Amino acid sequence: MPHAAALTALGTVLGDRLSRSKPDLEAHGTSETHFAMTPPDAVAYPETTEEVAQIIRVCAEHGLPVVGWGAGTSLEGHALAVRGGVCVDFSRMNRVLEVREADMLARVQPGLTREGLNKELRATGLFFPVDPGADASIGGMAATRASGTTAVRYGTMRDNVCALEVVLADGRIIRTGSAAPKSSAGYDLTGLMVGSEGTLGLITELTLKLHGQPEAIVAATCAFETIEAAVGSVTETIQMGLPMARIEFVDAATVEAVNAYSKADFPARPHLMVEFHGTPAGVAEQAERFGEIVSDHGATGFAWADRPEDRTRLWQMRHSAYWAILAARPGTTAIVTDVCVPISALAEAVAETQADIAAAPIPAPILGHVGDGNFHAILLMDPGDPAERAASEELSRRMAERALRLGGTVTGEHGIGMGKLGYMAAEHGAGWDVMGAVKQALDPQGLLNPGKMLRQD
Repeated sequence: MPHAAALTALGTVLGDRLSRSKPDLEAHGTSETHFAMTPPDAVAYPETTEEVAQIIRVCAEHGLPVVGWGAGTSLEGHALAVRGGVCVDFSRMNRVLEVREADMLARVQPGLTREGLNKELRATGLFFPVDPGADASIGGMAATRASGTTAVRYGTMRDNVCALEVVLADGRIIRTGSAAPKSSAGYDLTGLMVGSEGTLGLITELTLKLHGQPEAIVAATCAFETIEAAVGSVTETIQMGLPMARIEFVDAATVEAVNAYSKADFPARPHLMVEFHGTPAGVAEQAERFGEIVSDHGATGFAWADRPEDRTRLWQMRHSAYWAILAARPGTTAIVTDVCVPISALAEAVAETQADIAAAPIPAPILGHVGDGNFHAILLMDPGDPAERAASEELSRRMAERALRLGGTVTGEHGIGMGKLGYMAAEHGAGWDVMGAVKQALDPQGLLNPGKMLRQD
């Protein structure tokens, strides 16, 4: 049996927290999107950093790949064990270790989810703002450099991770960064690890920047006759410097899917969803100015909400959109695109994408975090139909190449994983080889999440 000695040694370390049951392997071999099931050889459930280090040391000794697993919500096959090995599931390392209210920092374990963290913070008047929609694990969010609906105001994981504890490929445990607001001490190893997708080390602890709960929150939705009008409103709003907490877009196809999925009754037209954070006077002024801007672009059907339950209902359209779109065409799976362009190029990117979709044989609703130039098309395809898969891949390729032509990136927040490997050379040029050199230096055996992000042999 391949790797039998390694699995025996890991069983000695973990006991019944090393699983080889078929349901466990299959649960850790599936993806949220179109990738085929790829079960690992075993699933490990560590409870301490030292256990993670022991797992990695055993795997390094026996040449066994190691793949980290958070909540399994990634969209590019990041956590699939495509070369076998051990899946390290961090669900038992899910505690808040420390909250430093005066410093507005929290120290947490990687398996804690963002909703779990904010539940723990409720009594402090602080919150963690990064919101990718799914209740993802904090460690996974850092590993993929996630962002989401609030990035336009609060930034991405890159901006909200101050320090890390990381286990390297040889089992060494290092700490990066500090609790200080800034530092000029050497290379930014925290920045290197955030977004490395588990290819350079496994994150076992994070120090996060917290923010004060806003005194007032107002949310709104409004509808437009055309996508162009909605996107034009976004561009003008951002260029005017209006401090949005969220500004999201969904097209008419997405609205129709959400209405069917959630029994909602939003008008079947393109929508913007916005949210303002601040003082009561401040958010009222911002909301009034936003209303003026979008009215000039033909917006109608305003729905405003300041009570939490009403805001939740308004945001239901965005947060349930992916599952609603999948449900709109039963039996399909999706390639989820994730381009990000400069705000000045947003209208052009969306218009050209819309034209491509209109000419394609598959449905592909558009939605996204347009306040920072990031939008998605959900390319629905029958996984058993080669023509539909080819059409989806062609649409995805055209979107990626368009984003690069316009000075953007092929992924604003989902990461590379396996799905976007083919675009790395075009986006980074010789820089991709530099990434490979860093990988070789830190993981010479290539055992940490092999098959992802980097140039493949």
